[in-house]
Order: sequence, then C-alpha cells, then structure tokens
Amino acid sequence: MNISQEHQRAHSGSFKELLQASFKSNDTEEWLDVHFTRPIGLMFALFWNRLGVHPNAITILSIFLGVGAGWMFHYTDLAHNILGVILLMFANFCDSTDGQMARLTGKKTLIGRMLDGFSGDLWFFAIYAAIAWRLMPENIPFTSVKCGIWSWVLCAVAGFVFHSRQSSLADYYRQIHLFFLKGKDGSELDNYEQQRDIFEHHKKNGDILGQLFFYNYANYCRSQEKRTPNFQAFFKSLSPDHSIERGEKKANREALRQKFLDGSRPLMPFTNILTFNTRAIVVYISCLINQPWLYPVFEITVMQVLYVYMHRRHENLCKNLSQKL
Repeated sequence: MNISQEHQRAHSGSFKELLQASFKSNDTEEWLDVHFTRPIGLMFALFWNRLGVHPNAITILSIFLGVGAGWMFHYTDLAHNILGVILLMFANFCDSTDGQMARLTGKKTLIGRMLDGFSGDLWFFAIYAAIAWRLMPENIPFTSVKCGIWSWVLCAVAGFVFHSRQSSLADYYRQIHLFFLKGKDGSELDNYEQQRDIFEHHKKNGDILGQLFFYNYANYCRSQEKRTPNFQAFFKSLSPDHSIERGEKKANREALRQKFLDGSRPLMPFTNILTFNTRAIVVYISCLINQPWLYPVFEITVMQVLYVYMHRRHENLCKNLSQKL
C-alpha cells in the first residue's frame, strides 16, 4: 500500500482495514499488540485525528505518562503500583497511537522521530531509577545485607549495559526484515555513512536540532552495524553492482531475498520479546508482588540469553547466505 492510499484510508474504510493499514507488517507485529494495543491505539488515533491533534503531541503525552508510571513504582504499596501499571499501559497506547497516526496520515517530522526514540528511553530510565530507589532500604535477596548503593549498580547495569543493546539490535533486525519484505519505503533501515552525511548537511546549514539528532542517530546506526558483521557482508554482496542486471542474476537475488525472509521470520518473535511488552509485564508482576529486584535480574539473565540466541542465529543465517553468493 502506498502513502496516498494510506492517507485515503485515514479518512475512509472499515476499522479492520484501517487497523491493517496501521501495521508495519504482519511478520513484525506481536500478538498482544495486534489484538490489544493496536486496536486501542487506533481508536485513540482516529479520535485525536478528528480533533486535529498532531502525533508529536501524543508522544509528549506518552512521556509524561511513562515517567509518571516510573514514579509510582518506587512506592511499595499496591495502590500506587496498580496506578503505575495503568499509567504505563496508557503510555504504551499513546506510543502506538502516534505511530499509527503518522503512518495513516503521513504526519512524520524530524522532531517526531526524536521524540519517538526518546520517549521509551525516558520511561525505562524512570522505571529503573524507581526500582533502584525502592530497593535501597531492602535486604539483598536471601541475605541480611541492605541493598544500598548496589541497587543503583544493578539497575544501571541492567539498563545501560543489557537493555539498551538488546532493544537496539532487536529494532535493527525488525527494520532489516521490513526492508527485505517491503523495500526501503516500508522500513527505517538506515546506515552510519548515510546518516553521517545528513549530519554534515545540517552542520553546514547551522541546524542545531538536526545536528543533535543525526549525530546521535548516526552513532546508534554504527553500534548496530559493528555487532552484525555477517549481515553487513551479506547485504553488501547482495546489493546490485550494475544498474542493469541479467535475468539470471536478478532471479538469484530474489531467491536469496526469499531465503533470508524465511530464515528471519522465525526470529521476529524474539525481537518482539526484546522490545516492550515482555519487559512491561515483568515490571508489573515484580512490583505488584513487591519483589522489584526480579525485573533487573530478569533483564540480565533471561533477556540476555534470548539476545545472544537471536544474534547468533541471525549472523549464522547471513553467513550461510553469503557463502551461497
């Protein structure tokens, strides 16, 4: 579906058609999102769109809701924690809403990209800080020693060392899959050199906001590329080296594209696990049962095992396909 068709569907068509049009792809959508988050997000999107509200305003609202949720989780009583669950759920609805509105109406801006990437980071920064603060007066599990400053060390390691790397690579693999499935227009697969050139362009024009975003985004892309050497080699060798190719070569490239999608598709559930829903559910459970230490430990152990498995499988897939080239 092209952009003009999506814009038309933003104003007409059944709810089911609009919902499908608001998906990135069926391969990359999680079951909970398809049947719960996205339908609610679409209802909000249609409501806010009728009022003329810009997606960026919804993203800003999600930041306040997500940070507010983090604050609620530093309390030990059940009432505040339930309120934290509700606030984080609504923050996620808003995050879904702004993305669906942007895809259906084409209201995409540089500030929107910045806010969208920034919002989720702020939510979880607040959550990790809340858990660290909550754990300080508590005993280290199964000991009589107070957590103290070690709660901050635990949450900092879980957030900065593990969480950030896991979610960035999961997002990269989803964008790669979307690129092979729908082409450049259907994905946000970018590379360091391209984004660095854009940064230099904004620098030349004196655009401070553009410089800030693309400097950080270029480095974000580079960190993803450094961790995926086999994919980089495969992607480079798959790129056409001539503007006109013989039919046999085109057929070979198309066959490899399909093989890549066949190998990548089973990994999409892992990329979904390593994004939001699973983390949020573990935060909910661990805080509601008053065992908040479970969440950062879960991040460092279970999520890291899934990350390593996903990474190795994807790199082996790319290595095997490169050999066929």
